[in-house]
Amino acid sequence: MPRRTREEAEATREALLDAAEQVFHEKGVARASLQEIARTAGVTRGAFYWHFRDKAELFRAMLERVNLPFEELVEAIPPGSQPQGELERIRLASLVALERMQQPRFRRIHGILIHRCEIFDDIDPVAMMREMAATSHATTLEHFRRAEAAMELKPGLDGETANQLFHCTVRGLVHNWHLDTNAFSLHETGSALLNSWFSLIERQS
Repeated sequence: MPRRTREEAEATREALLDAAEQVFHEKGVARASLQEIARTAGVTRGAFYWHFRDKAELFRAMLERVNLPFEELVEAIPPGSQPQGELERIRLASLVALERMQQPRFRRIHGILIHRCEIFDDIDPVAMMREMAATSHATTLEHFRRAEAAMELKPGLDGETANQLFHCTVRGLVHNWHLDTNAFSLHETGSALLNSWFSLIERQS
């Protein structure tokens, strides 16, 4: 495929994903038609099917836009804040995640998943959130286990329990913020709350 054609195909795919975000956010996933998404993207319905099999595949591709692999978050930790220890690495990566989640795209897509998506055909928002949570949980578990092995956790707290507490805290924080995104700053207030949480679980010198 010529380079120009590949670039045009990628631009069309991105336009469809942009349109899906807009239409899903405005109408909800079940009520959004593929015809309207294609029209909003400025392409034909045939062009849609060139890139996506159905609405469910489009929806999953849209979710991938806000996927936050933990190792990428670790790599994004500011150079002046290099972690000293495993627990510090988790904390700093979490702060990076909160900052990104407050960006418009992350806010919009997470809002669609939580508030604008019903169980519809092959789209099950509860199952998708459960899948995302399981992946995230498994990714950070090893890091909390390393923190336990390095004796960074407070006495009596094991890595698996710390990991479960961490995800319950983050999910609750993000969910409460999505109930009213103007109520508080996820990055500023959320960061302060997470910093306090980490201070409660770390071993004191």
